[in-house]
Amino acid sequence: MKKSLFSLAALLLAGLSANAQEVKFEEYDLSNGMRVILHQDNTAPVVTTSVMYHVGAKDEDPERTGMAHFFEHLLFEGTKNIERGEWFKIVTSNGGSNNANTTDDRTYYYEVFPSNSLELGLWMESERLMHPIINQIGVDTQNEVVKEEKRLRVDNSPYGKFIENVKLHMFKKHPYKGTTIGKMAHLDAASLEEFQAFNKKFYVPNNAVLVVAGDIDVPSTKKMIEDYFGPIPRGEDIVRNFPKEDPITKTIKAKAYDANIQVPAIMAAYRTPAMTERDAYVLDMLSSYLSDGKTSKLYKRLVDDKKMALQVGAINQSQEDYGTYIVFGLPLGDNSLESILAEIDDELVKVQTELMTERDYQKLQNKFENNFVNSNSSISGIANSLARYYMLYDDVNLINNEINIYRSITREEIQAVAKKYLNPNQRLELEYLPEVKEEK
Repeated sequence: MKKSLFSLAALLLAGLSANAQEVKFEEYDLSNGMRVILHQDNTAPVVTTSVMYHVGAKDEDPERTGMAHFFEHLLFEGTKNIERGEWFKIVTSNGGSNNANTTDDRTYYYEVFPSNSLELGLWMESERLMHPIINQIGVDTQNEVVKEEKRLRVDNSPYGKFIENVKLHMFKKHPYKGTTIGKMAHLDAASLEEFQAFNKKFYVPNNAVLVVAGDIDVPSTKKMIEDYFGPIPRGEDIVRNFPKEDPITKTIKAKAYDANIQVPAIMAAYRTPAMTERDAYVLDMLSSYLSDGKTSKLYKRLVDDKKMALQVGAINQSQEDYGTYIVFGLPLGDNSLESILAEIDDELVKVQTELMTERDYQKLQNKFENNFVNSNSSISGIANSLARYYMLYDDVNLINNEINIYRSITREEIQAVAKKYLNPNQRLELEYLPEVKEEK
């Protein structure tokens, strides 16, 4: 009976996926090099206007880290035609919402408006690009905002620096060795002219993609886009030539300390391929197999059955140039970090030497089918995906067919990829420990 129910669930999910509505889009370039992607969906009177810039933490001067994230904040300060402090008031007074986010690879800004405010959204994003006001009062104001964000999310957050410490040891040459939020001393030292130069270099139409998605009329939208974005001059071409990392051939052992934790953690991190590589997709499935949900292999073994760990996880952090695959565990009671790592390694060896069962494989496929169906459930989510697939994958239609990659991954391939990348001599072993405060 259980098998029949399981098979029925698999068939239902497959049917959902097969009938998932195709995301139709149109893409073209403006004469200034800006890519435009349009997606029309008139089922609800909502529209998203968004711009993704191909600039992230990896593009910064090593002595001026944090610039890209800083601009995520700074470009809300105001423009030639939007007074300082008015941006958010304009958005909310017109029934909209907006936000922005930054990674090592790109920066993304967006507004969600009632569709009758489409022109307002386009005008505001064109203003951000064409007429930003970058002055000392804005820099000083946002400097304090970013410092407070760093204190909240990193400095005073339990385990807030674990990714920072992993990257520090995993990357010796490539700028992924830094952090997205950067060093506050670098931002303090930067001159106004340096901020203005960063803007001039990276926030240009030929380094951006504009996505308009939702309740639109395509011909009139194209005209508005040409009117607002067409006159913006093209910037200088951006040349990237980041250094390549040498392979990790010997275990790297390191320790890091965190004053905000009481329970230590052990982390095993492996350098893996870029997000566009097929192996990165396989590693997505492997991380789900190992730690997604209470029936996953690591959780069931270490948390449920043996009760050795408070928490375990496997994270496939794929990025544009490289990926980082992190497996971690927090010991319970008197269990040591070494014992947790030994259990993790035993499970990794099983993946490398034994094919997962057909049942486990089908559960994985069902999860990814379900994720695919849900991924395009909102207009703002579709806009983000369209921008990301263009900017980082150079293939917008992945929004429709990326699931086919996951479907084609075999059990044998998962085993082979685990053998290829997840070996002790290819990793960082990081002990993440409570910082012992000295008594005065």
